Amino acid sequence: MREITSYERTGASQKSPKADGRQPTLGSGLPFARFQSLIALFLLCLALSIMSDKFLTFSNLWNVMRQISVNICISVGMTLIVLTAGIDLSVGSVLALCGAITAGLLKNGIEIPAQNLYIGFTVLGAILAGGLTGSALGAFNGWAITRFSVPPFVATLAMLTVARGLTMLWTGGFPISGLGDTFLFIGTGWFLGIPVPVWISIVVVALAVFLTDKTRIGRYIYAIGGNESASRLSGINVNKVKIIVYTIAGALAAVGGIMVTSRLDSAQPNAGISYELDSIAAVVIGGTSLSGGRGSILGTVQGAIIIGVLNNGLVLLNVSPFWQQVVKGLVILLAVIIDKSNGKGE
Repeated sequence: MREITSYERTGASQKSPKADGRQPTLGSGLPFARFQSLIALFLLCLALSIMSDKFLTFSNLWNVMRQISVNICISVGMTLIVLTAGIDLSVGSVLALCGAITAGLLKNGIEIPAQNLYIGFTVLGAILAGGLTGSALGAFNGWAITRFSVPPFVATLAMLTVARGLTMLWTGGFPISGLGDTFLFIGTGWFLGIPVPVWISIVVVALAVFLTDKTRIGRYIYAIGGNESASRLSGINVNKVKIIVYTIAGALAAVGGIMVTSRLDSAQPNAGISYELDSIAAVVIGGTSLSGGRGSILGTVQGAIIIGVLNNGLVLLNVSPFWQQVVKGLVILLAVIIDKSNGKGE
C-alpha cells in the first residue's frame, strides 16, 4: 500500500486533507468561524443561567457532564463514520442491546439446560461481552456496506430495527435491574473529584484524536471522505478502513450503553431511542461535513456539549418534550445550513 502522498499526487480531489495530517476547519475562510461553536456554547450558557437559577448549580452541571459523556462516546464513533462520508442510524439500538446483554449476563449468567450447565459472569466479563457485541454489530454494518454496496443509510437503518428487536427478545420487554455496586460505580462513581463517565469520555476522545491526527488509518479516513475513488487508485484498502471505522463506532455505542445501564442500575428495552439524532447533531454542530473529509473530534466534543446543555436547559425551563424535539431538529438544520454556507467560501 502506497503512502498517502501518492493519493495527493493524483490531483483528483479538491477537498482532501493536507498530507501533514492537519484537518481543515469549518469555514476556515471566515475570521470567527473556527470559534463559532464556542461562541454558541457561551451564549447558550449565558441565556440559561439568566432564565434558570438551577442551571449553574454544582449538582446540575455534574449531571449534565454525566449525560454528555454518553453522547460524546457515541458521537466520536459517528464522527469517524461521517468523515468517510457515511452515516450510522443504528447506534441507539446497538447501545440498548449491548447494555441489555451486559446486564443480563451479569445478573443471570447463561444457563444450558441440556447439559445442566450454568455460566456466571463477573463485571469485567459481562462488560467485555457487551463490548464485543457492539463491535460485531458495527463490523456487520461495515461488511454489508462494503461487500454488497448497500448505502450506509439503508444498512444501518436495517440494523436499527434488528438490534432493537434483539433487545426486546433478550429482555422479554422488561428491564433488567439490581446489577450490584461494583457495576454501578461505572455510571455513578467518582474518581479524583470527577465522575467516572467523564473520565471514560476523556480517554475515548484522547484515543480518537490520536487515531485521526497521528496514525496512517486516520489519514486514510480523511482521504476516503475527500475522494473515495482517488483513495482506491492510490492503493488504500477502502473497504477495510470502512469496516474498521464501523467496528469502532459499534464498540463506542456499547461503551455508551454500559454507562447508561450502570447509571440507571437497569437495562431498559427502550434505551437509546433518538440517541442517533443527538450524536449526528453533535457531529454536524461540531463542524464535521456530512459530505465527508472535513471535521475533527474536538469539534464534535463541542457539539456534544452544546446538545447536552440545550437538552438540560429545555428540561429546566419545563419545555414540552415535543417542543424539545422541534428545537433540536431546527438546530441540526441550522448547523447544516451554516456548514454548506461556509463550504462555498472555501
